[in-house]
Amino acid sequence: MNLRAMKTEDLAEVKRIQGHVTRHEVPQPWMDMLAKHVDNEYRLGFVAEKDGSLAGFILGEIKIGHFGTDLSGWLELVGVEPGEMGAGVGAALAEKLFATLAERGVANIYTTVRWDSGDMLAFFKKLGFDRSNFINLRLVK
Repeated sequence: MNLRAMKTEDLAEVKRIQGHVTRHEVPQPWMDMLAKHVDNEYRLGFVAEKDGSLAGFILGEIKIGHFGTDLSGWLELVGVEPGEMGAGVGAALAEKLFATLAERGVANIYTTVRWDSGDMLAFFKKLGFDRSNFINLRLVK
C-alpha cells in the first residue's frame, strides 16, 4: 500500500469511494470542499493506493486559535472502499495524517463522531482517541 498526498487527479476516485461509503450521490459542494485539501498548508488530504487504484482517503485540518486552542489538528473525514474496510487502510491513513501534523508542531488532534456510530467509535478508540474537553453544540433554524 502506498500512502501519499492527494492530488487533483485523485478527486474523481475519492468521490467514487465517498459515494460507496455513504451510498448517496456526492454533491458538488462536497467536491468543492474536497478540492481545498489539495496543495494546501492547513487543509491536508492523503490517499492510499493499493493494486493500482485508490483504496481510501483521509482529510485533516490544522486550526490556529480555534475553540480555545493555540494549535490543533483535526481529523475531518476518513473514507475507505467498503471491500477494504478492516484491512488497515484507514489506520494507515490516520497514522500518515498524525505524523504530518506532528511534523508541523501539532500535539493535540481532535475529531468528531456520532454517538451512535459504534464502528467509527471503535475505530477512533483503536487509534487512541478518547473524550475531549469539547461539547458539540448544534443550532437548527
